[in-house]
Amino acid sequence: MGRGFTTRQVHDRARLHGATPRATPIHLTAGFEFDEYGAAAAHFGAGEGYAYTRIGNPTVETVESSLAALEGGSQALLLASGQAATTVALLSLAAAGEHIVVSTHIYEGTRGLIRDNLSRFGITATFVDEIGDPAAWEAAIRPETRALFAESISNASNRILDIPAVAAVAHRHGLPLVIDNTFATPYLLRPIEHGADVVVHSASKFLAGHGNVLGGAIVDSGTFDAARSGALFPHLVEPGRGGAPSIAERVGGDARIAYARESVAPRLGPTPSPLNAFFIGQGIETLSLRVDRQSRGALAVAQWLQTRPEVASVDYAGLASHPDHTLAADLLPDGFGSVFTFTLRGDAETARRVVEALETFTHMTHLGDVRSLVLHPATTSHVALNAEERAALGVFDGTLRVSIGIEDVVDLIDDLEQAFVAAGIRRAADVALVPLVTDAAVLGA
Repeated sequence: MGRGFTTRQVHDRARLHGATPRATPIHLTAGFEFDEYGAAAAHFGAGEGYAYTRIGNPTVETVESSLAALEGGSQALLLASGQAATTVALLSLAAAGEHIVVSTHIYEGTRGLIRDNLSRFGITATFVDEIGDPAAWEAAIRPETRALFAESISNASNRILDIPAVAAVAHRHGLPLVIDNTFATPYLLRPIEHGADVVVHSASKFLAGHGNVLGGAIVDSGTFDAARSGALFPHLVEPGRGGAPSIAERVGGDARIAYARESVAPRLGPTPSPLNAFFIGQGIETLSLRVDRQSRGALAVAQWLQTRPEVASVDYAGLASHPDHTLAADLLPDGFGSVFTFTLRGDAETARRVVEALETFTHMTHLGDVRSLVLHPATTSHVALNAEERAALGVFDGTLRVSIGIEDVVDLIDDLEQAFVAAGIRRAADVALVPLVTDAAVLGA
């Protein structure tokens, strides 16, 4: 007897055998069939195979493997957003009554997460202003501290973290150093190679690269030392329910990310869509090409802005005038990234007129796109801070943040030039347009 139409529309489909697609297949499914009765027990008992996309998905795991390899880590965990990655990473390390040490120079969403949300869970934090001083990090550590957290390249003033020095401080206390590497990407900087233990990304930015999907990632070095740090992280070394082996006994140095994968991420539920994972994976395949061009273009734009009388300052680590330039040259030999701020000689109204006059730059809250973007931090990302707090982070009324895309640099500089003129802050004839780079590929010649 033939099956009904509704039954057939759900179940009748082609089954591929032996086909090997060149592109990563998109396993866009909530769950997976068990080939036999015992496979279900094997999955829930030993974690074999696939059952439910919230727990594991072949498309997602393919991208995780790529990210771990690129960052020089042991394993990666893909999540639904960069915020999810930071949240899961910190909740995998710290619990109620415990403490983290954090750079003052971080993304405002992360600051809000730590100050407003983790604090409600009983996790406290100390913010370090002088991030270039290892003694300042050391002084902030308490007996209950469980992690140090910072960005490799900070938002918004382009501060560069001395990762080896801060990692040494963390390791003296048996603590992990967690680095948000979104701005640098693994092409420009691999924090694990410099001593970091955990790396997080907003994969929505440079990794995906086209502003089309959200995603986040955690990459772990795989160097958890149960003998040295087990007393600080009992959830990683104590036996499981019913006397089951501890996570550290099962996976050794991968205990941190195993706990994040098995206990935190699936229970909080920030599961990435396999479709989003596919786009992130596609973006990763051109990461070096885009970031190299974006970094070279950013240096050219920053150099040009530095010559302009309309501009009071340019906070770009690639410039010799930046306080962290020497460190940046050491840690970032292949480029200094493509996101930075510059401050106009003027007020918020001046900044508004310039933003509204820009034509090639897109006005939006995002970064790492193939398109160049602009944002006014004082009225958007940093609006919750008072003027003194913003100033401490290099954000003033006239400050604009740009994320340089892959466009021809001549077009970007032309756009800034005409915007300055249209905003009424400079006459076109006053300063000749002289780009400070000669690379024809970057200039679009």
